[in-house]
Amino acid sequence: MLNSFIVLDFETTGLSPNVGARTTEVAAVLVENGRMTDRYQSLMNPGVSIPSFIQDLTGITNQMISKAPNNAKVMKELHHFIGNTPLVAHNASFDKKFLDAELDLVGLKAPQPMACSLLVARRVYQKAPNHKLGTLVKYKNIETNGVFHRALADAEMTARLWLCMKADISQLLGMKEVTYDVMRLLASTPKKDVNKQWKT
Repeated sequence: MLNSFIVLDFETTGLSPNVGARTTEVAAVLVENGRMTDRYQSLMNPGVSIPSFIQDLTGITNQMISKAPNNAKVMKELHHFIGNTPLVAHNASFDKKFLDAELDLVGLKAPQPMACSLLVARRVYQKAPNHKLGTLVKYKNIETNGVFHRALADAEMTARLWLCMKADISQLLGMKEVTYDVMRLLASTPKKDVNKQWKT
């Protein structure tokens, strides 16, 4: 789909599936021609306990996930929703690890690219205090309902941030259309090579 992408966000029991962390919630937001047009969200019961500090951070409790569907159901639904649409995530390396690990458990793959809004923001908003999602939302006065560390809220905020960055780049550089590929290229460009006019 032209000018379309899907923003993903995973809430998990820890930092990496390589050390046994699992997904507790996932959300995906479809953006078409600059508008959020569809959403998928589900809690997931990974069959492992959520550490207390993670419960405090996300508000997702062991009781909540005990009633949630399992990996097979959630990841098959998510796989169907994302199809082959290009992906975006804030700190994409984190979300990509969990996407691949959880899909692998049900014999599925998502081969399409995943762009990182965090890396783009580090290059475009070099004057920001830091590049955490919450900080950038405040820095750019992006609409938020005040909820953080829940998958759908974070995915929607990341979508708004991505669109904000596209608009800023378009205005600063006089580009009519800032494509997904341009954003991915910017994310991999060394900071020292980013044109000064991109830094806002």
